[in-house]
Amino acid sequence: MRCFHAVKVGCCLSLAAYLSLTWFTSLPNEAPPPVDLGVEVLYLRLLEAEAAAQNVSRELGRVLEQLLSHSQNLTLPGPRTQSHNLTQPGNHSLTQPGNQTAGSSNTSTPGDMLSVVGGARLQIDAHFYLPHLSLNEDSLTPNVVLGGARTGVSMVLGVPTVRRVKQNYLINTLSSLLYNLTPQQRRDMVIVIFVAETDSLYVSSVADTISKNFPREVLSGLLEVVSPSPYFYPNLTNLPETFGDSKDRVKWRTKQNLDYSFLMLYVQNKGLYYVQLEDDIVAKADYFSTMTNYVTQHASGPWLFLEFSQLGFIGKVFRTRDLPMVAQFFLMFHRDKPIDWLLDHILWVKACNPEKDAKDCTNQKARLKLRYKPSLFQHVGLHSSLAGKVQPLKDKDFGKQSLFQPHPNNPTAQLDSTMTHYLQHSLDRAYRGLDFYWALSPLRGDHLLVRFTQPAHVTGYVFRSGNIETHADRFYNTTLEVLPSNSSVRLQLVGGPTPRYAVMQDGFIVVGEFVNGVCEGHIEASLRPLSALRLKVHSDSDVWALLSEIYIKV
Repeated sequence: MRCFHAVKVGCCLSLAAYLSLTWFTSLPNEAPPPVDLGVEVLYLRLLEAEAAAQNVSRELGRVLEQLLSHSQNLTLPGPRTQSHNLTQPGNHSLTQPGNQTAGSSNTSTPGDMLSVVGGARLQIDAHFYLPHLSLNEDSLTPNVVLGGARTGVSMVLGVPTVRRVKQNYLINTLSSLLYNLTPQQRRDMVIVIFVAETDSLYVSSVADTISKNFPREVLSGLLEVVSPSPYFYPNLTNLPETFGDSKDRVKWRTKQNLDYSFLMLYVQNKGLYYVQLEDDIVAKADYFSTMTNYVTQHASGPWLFLEFSQLGFIGKVFRTRDLPMVAQFFLMFHRDKPIDWLLDHILWVKACNPEKDAKDCTNQKARLKLRYKPSLFQHVGLHSSLAGKVQPLKDKDFGKQSLFQPHPNNPTAQLDSTMTHYLQHSLDRAYRGLDFYWALSPLRGDHLLVRFTQPAHVTGYVFRSGNIETHADRFYNTTLEVLPSNSSVRLQLVGGPTPRYAVMQDGFIVVGEFVNGVCEGHIEASLRPLSALRLKVHSDSDVWALLSEIYIKV
């Protein structure tokens, strides 16, 4: 019925636009009496308006044909309830099949990007902007390579990545985002890596690299890898060159608009807020808590997005409920301008009064985008994803990043290490909270020993390797061993048919190991007090080792 009314309205508009001006062509053919110049100019303008009306009529006719075509396939949906549940990994669709009620079929017109609000089904028909999508029913079906099941979180971080000719920054970016997160924070977020390529071998290689470097994060669902359908992208070879940009740059920026739109539509039901990032950034160690606190403070405000970086599209936070509108705008003008310009145009459309000056427009737009300082994200990539482009962009508001976490109240101890430290970055300075510890490449059998001057009732520990600038300099294949002061306790815990701990020949008991550069845990009461702690390296390392945090909890 709605479609039928839409057709009637369209027909009426078309007929009215045409008939309202065609009466000018019925004027007598005799030469008109002399008129003044103003009337003649008006007459010429009316003729031009008639030609424009005919063009409008033809355009409306084409729209009516599309409406009639869609009306043959559209059916009114029944009641629907909003849900954050998605289909099984590998079978996701931007049509959000998870929003269907029990017993309903998972059928929708390809290209209909759906959002469920208040029980109504709203359609964003991508065919109007990407007509090629109708050629394949899977053109909007994402390829979920890793993860995909985690929903209902507070923050969804989107990291689009593409094949780079010069240097790839993705692993360092992910390391920076994961650095210093608490267990609770890891449970309340999901990082979606969108590999914006259709080469399945390359996509698989990225997923394999991520799985190798972050196995626990992948297994828990914290990290997710997805790529677009091979039928998603249109032909990008015949784009108009605008704003003085080269053909390659126009193609690059157009594809970026499509990439971000696809990613936004994919994540819209995964959490409350969406953070747009890039694959060549570093984050401050406390970025997550800072963002969540700031978002909570402004949760009821009228903003469209919050800014945690002044560069491009880095660090922009949206409410996920706004993503369908934002993505639709990007798709509508994906061929015309770069994505950061389009984002500013959304603000102009929503806030600016064309009858007022630019200053008023700037003030009104400022109400829709709130800027947090200092910046939480810094751009570090030198080589752009656009081949041949070098962009040494730096956010001046990012400031200096702390390279270590000091703990000056660690219990008094004698320190020893078989590894050679670099320059002033000694174990003693790190233990006292004055610096980080940086040693040359560890070898099998190397150790770092903390021997307490008095038996210490240690309840927990944190040894964090690497830092925000030197992610790779970590401890690998390294365990933490403790030496209880009471030798009888050692015999009780490691003896018997089912020993609870492994024990070394010199009496040290293995209680932990480094995982993704971090060794942290709890010391059970039966092991206390302790005489010493020891880090033991079990294989040669190809890189140096850096400890950015040494924390002995007592």
